[in-house]
Amino acid sequence: MSTKKIYVVRHGQTDYNLKGVVQGSGIDAPINATGKKQAAAFYENFKNVPFDHIYHSGLIRTKQSIAQFLKPEIYQEQLLDLNEISWGNYEGLPMDQEENQYYVNMLQRWSTGELDFKIEGGESPKQVAIRLKRAFDHILKTGGKNILVCMHGRAIRILMTVVLGYDLRYMDVFRHENLCCYLLEEREDGKVYLDSYHPSPLTMKEL
Repeated sequence: MSTKKIYVVRHGQTDYNLKGVVQGSGIDAPINATGKKQAAAFYENFKNVPFDHIYHSGLIRTKQSIAQFLKPEIYQEQLLDLNEISWGNYEGLPMDQEENQYYVNMLQRWSTGELDFKIEGGESPKQVAIRLKRAFDHILKTGGKNILVCMHGRAIRILMTVVLGYDLRYMDVFRHENLCCYLLEEREDGKVYLDSYHPSPLTMKEL
């Protein structure tokens, strides 16, 4: 039997996502029209879940994506520790061929164990993992049986390795899309398990 269900969802699309511009914790962009459609579809799919605790990052795109769930009678909290990784000097830059190659090389370095490597002015995976563990421990201790957590793509990948006990080098095995959802369960043995993955509620054709 599970003691808690934790629904970890990524925010809806922003114009930065759409244009392929680097967007981390240093970009506080709102969701766009497509993101609003994704959020509405996600709400329709999960509106019958009796959420009693809701958490989101300090960036507006996460709060906007779950706005329909944020009712006065439901406990809600903003946690800065849930913010996206900081991409440092790359924040706000378009992902052209040169930038994309740098990004690919960085991911390769991470996958081979260079987890302290970071863009100048940004964060490393190890640094993000520390604050995400702190946030998740807080979420589990605060209470609630059905918990909704809205955060960010790279942060979700890192969080999954932290809570499921994966080596951080393998974070990229966890896929993510705008408004995708990972359902986690904390069971009576005190461990957290992955129950299921729910892809984006709308296909590009439907959008």
